Amino acid sequence: MTTPLQYSSNCDLYTFGCISDHNVVLACFLAGQTGPQSAATAAARMISKFTSICFGLMVGIGGGVPSAGLDIGLGDVVISQLFLQHEGVLNAPPVVLLSAVSKLRALHHQGQNNLPTYLSTFNPLETFSRNTAGSNVLFNATYNRIGEATCEQYSKEMEVVVYYGIIASGNQVVKDGVTRDRISAELGGVMCFEMEAARLMNNFPCLVIQAATAAAYVKEILSIVPAAIDEADYG
Repeated sequence: MTTPLQYSSNCDLYTFGCISDHNVVLACFLAGQTGPQSAATAAARMISKFTSICFGLMVGIGGGVPSAGLDIGLGDVVISQLFLQHEGVLNAPPVVLLSAVSKLRALHHQGQNNLPTYLSTFNPLETFSRNTAGSNVLFNATYNRIGEATCEQYSKEMEVVVYYGIIASGNQVVKDGVTRDRISAELGGVMCFEMEAARLMNNFPCLVIQAATAAAYVKEILSIVPAAIDEADYG
């Protein structure tokens, strides 16, 4: 990404840059504001200001839903293949982004993965290092570990894993393991919970990518998406 330029409009602060052949504008929520309404408001203001925006990438952190067969851990990435909220299924991401996801997924299966390279730029920044984030261990959902010793005797490989599946969007953080697993089962197997996309996807064509390392995946996606395509392909 190129050296960012800052632009302030009303209460918003935007950052401009370029990834691959794409001109990019970034926006963040106002301090202390999260949830679906904040996301929808930020997107609406951005679309109003920058009328040439073709599609969006909703990048953020989410709560993974690990299981014995799917060890989703801290720093892994979940890509929305289907998006659910408590009222039903949300609009699908644009066709061009879904096509890019399919191609990138195939490249990853072939061993062509640039995520480690992109993430290595954070290695000198100890605050963002995965190695200093602490152990990430899958316990039984009914086990509430409070005030006990650390889990340093446990370990998990530090390689980032990308998962593709259902992301559920709600209006509050799901912290209880039993509640998390129950909701996941009711919705047919959820990989991740988040709070911002529920009011965003039906009005703003975007792909949702959840993880602290999601920005690296975004960089790969934009290297796949052609910069000049027919408007119909944004679908």
